[in-house]
Amino acid sequence: MTETPFHTKHHSKPVENSRLSNIWDAAETYGRRSFDNYAQIRSVAETLRDLLCVWLNKGDEPCVYLVPPEGPFEAQNYQSGAFSVSGKGYLPLRPISFGLAVRISQDKDYMRLVIHCEKQGDQMKVSVGKERAMGLQLPLDESQLTPLFDRIYNHVLSFFKDSVDQYDEGDYGTSAIGFDIYRVTE
Repeated sequence: MTETPFHTKHHSKPVENSRLSNIWDAAETYGRRSFDNYAQIRSVAETLRDLLCVWLNKGDEPCVYLVPPEGPFEAQNYQSGAFSVSGKGYLPLRPISFGLAVRISQDKDYMRLVIHCEKQGDQMKVSVGKERAMGLQLPLDESQLTPLFDRIYNHVLSFFKDSVDQYDEGDYGTSAIGFDIYRVTE
């Protein structure tokens, strides 16, 4: 390899308290915070997925999955692929979204809701689609989730009821539903 003024040794460290060491320290702190942000949001998402299904239906069959917030999806858990930061090459320090696929029929139709999470101090601000965010105290206590479950349930139920009411009154309303519906093929 040709030596250039831009070539550096792979294991060199900057001089302590230099501008470069300040950048390295700031980047390391950023990395720790971005991982903490992602880990806390993922924990909320997984808890929401597991407990919402139990809250909706006491049955054994899964009825809620973590899916990507946009693009095609199937009724399965996508693990880290369910989050808006998936595939970015690095973990950005910013609010994170994920998709929540809720089973809406006996025919295995699923509605994807986009959930947005933003950590603010000791609270996680969670919103469903474009609705107003609600705060959950961290660390998360499962008893706090009932109002969020109610919001998700009412969001889904209202879509169907409002659409039927609009149709019955002679107005189809809008085709913008704010989520996707997917049918599982067998």
